[in-house]
Amino acid sequence: MINKETMQWKREGFTISTNKSYLDTETIYQFLTTESYWAKGIAKELVIASIDNSTLCYGIYIGDPSNGDAKLIGFARVVSDLVRFAWLGDVFILPDYRGRGLSKWLMEVIVEHPKLRGTSFNLGTDDAHSLYEKFGFKPIDKIEKRLARPLNWEDIYSGYQLTKN
Repeated sequence: MINKETMQWKREGFTISTNKSYLDTETIYQFLTTESYWAKGIAKELVIASIDNSTLCYGIYIGDPSNGDAKLIGFARVVSDLVRFAWLGDVFILPDYRGRGLSKWLMEVIVEHPKLRGTSFNLGTDDAHSLYEKFGFKPIDKIEKRLARPLNWEDIYSGYQLTKN
């Protein structure tokens, strides 16, 4: 059974929380669909489903969301069995808040989670290799032994009974 207990960290007026009820799904959707290179044009329903179906989601806020006084400025989600495997995805900091060390802090929090600390973590990135390498991510050894089934947006939209715009 997945641990449903939420965790929270604070630093210099910012908060990171794993409480999904604090997430501003509209901000997450707007970033992913308009600014990300990996999910551009994604339907809001699929963003919500990906959050609901993820093991852990991390929101970064200005302020404290437990007081209701916070604005979501960053996000990441983890899909994992909390033993052997974890996938990190949808990591972002809104442009106005970059350059403050928030992505490094977020990664510290994620990789030090007690149930993720030793798992095999995977991710995909076009441009942030140096960030992730600081947290133990390396190119895949023996890539010839790894297989992946490609993403098929048409089938995903169909499975959710949505029409791709």
